Amino acid sequence: MTGMEEYNTGSESSFNSEEADSIVKECIESVVGVDDYSQNLVNKWTAGIVERCLTQLVKQGKTYKYIVTCAVMQKTGAGLHTANSCYWDTAMDGSSTVRWENRTMYCVVSVFAVAVA
Repeated sequence: MTGMEEYNTGSESSFNSEEADSIVKECIESVVGVDDYSQNLVNKWTAGIVERCLTQLVKQGKTYKYIVTCAVMQKTGAGLHTANSCYWDTAMDGSSTVRWENRTMYCVVSVFAVAVA
């Protein structure tokens, strides 16, 4: 085991973005599944995705405050650009952004984890 892998285990370690990516992907797939884009369902999907992500992240029992954002966009050929910037403790805090898509839509979910002192 390398020093970094050892550092990323346990509840007092730095934010594990790979683990968060996996949680987010599972949450998106469980909420949206194989559905096609529907404007009438977007509010339900985005609310469901952020709530499920928060629930799953908190279940890990790590000492973080979490912020989760979600954007769902129909695939129409239009561009979508996002950016974020954080001023925090890079040794403990972290973020993860997942871009998920199916044949009719894109879903972009960002997780920000801020360590509780």
